[in-house]
Amino acid sequence: MPDLPSDVLSVAFVVPLQGPTGIYGPSCLACGELAVEQLNTRHGIGGRQVELVVVDGGRAPALVADEVGRLVDTGRVQAVAGWHISAVRQAITARVGGRVVYAFGAMHEGGDPTPGVFMLGERPINQLLPAAHWMREELGVGRWAIVGNDYVFPRVTGTTARLALEDTPSEIVSETYVPLGTSDFSTVLSDLAGLPIDGVIMLLMGQDAVHFNRQFARSGLSVALPRLSPAVEENTLLAGGAAAHDGLYAAAAYFDGMGTAESTELARDYYARWGPWAPALNAVGESCYEALYFLARVAEVCGSLTVDAVSGLESGHFYSSPRGLMRLDGNLLDQDVYLAAADGLGFRVEQQIARAH
Repeated sequence: MPDLPSDVLSVAFVVPLQGPTGIYGPSCLACGELAVEQLNTRHGIGGRQVELVVVDGGRAPALVADEVGRLVDTGRVQAVAGWHISAVRQAITARVGGRVVYAFGAMHEGGDPTPGVFMLGERPINQLLPAAHWMREELGVGRWAIVGNDYVFPRVTGTTARLALEDTPSEIVSETYVPLGTSDFSTVLSDLAGLPIDGVIMLLMGQDAVHFNRQFARSGLSVALPRLSPAVEENTLLAGGAAAHDGLYAAAAYFDGMGTAESTELARDYYARWGPWAPALNAVGESCYEALYFLARVAEVCGSLTVDAVSGLESGHFYSSPRGLMRLDGNLLDQDVYLAAADGLGFRVEQQIARAH
């Protein structure tokens, strides 16, 4: 075991630096470093200075889990946090679950009962489903096609949406899943053009969403078919270009410039630290900031960051974050969620669609 200072807490910071989700990496790193700097000027985490050990979460899940496992096995890290896809989360949990506290910041498909694992992001019940309801009421979108990547989060989310919309005025007409790294959507778009649908739910990540949006716009489908995504964020808009996003809506707990008191404070600190040409401040980056502050909150309330200590954290615990009020529900977090329309290279918040309760 390495000879680490007892006053330092090392966190395996798992964020994507390559692959389709690598587009989010710079935002994750900038937000994570900002959180560490702020925490370390106060009390760190549990009175210990925080150090991030960056792990590239954009690789194959087994490779990521092996690296995290070695870090935990040797005592090099004492906690895990970050944003990465659910397939990576499942591999990490299988390798080190129950041994260290794990703050998973990304939106997700539902619960994970593993001791010490906390799922901090949005989930279908407070993100995709209320967004679909809003679009039916405001835009008349009732018949949906799902286009997503082929791994656990899109597939489980698609199934959840299909079942939840049964016996309502909305329905899922078709579901299509493509491998991560897909860049040619010509067949998918051709199929969409022939379906009796009013809109498209995108469960595509990162660069895949960029390719899809560009090709969708060029096909002319955006004239008739609004798109809804729980994953599109500011980096995706920048990479796709303004012309690719007419009729595109996103649901998330955080958008840059959404104007709440809590979000404005983070934006002020972020741009003061990194300047006007900083990586996009977005829901993905904020979730990394969120995860590190969550670890600090848990250590403060429980007196320690061991799995045994945090098992006593009671459901219903409230705290404030850049997303607003957060409420612990088991090992999940409830939060305010907003629906926003793409507007050029940014988002215009239309409505708050869910509240922490």
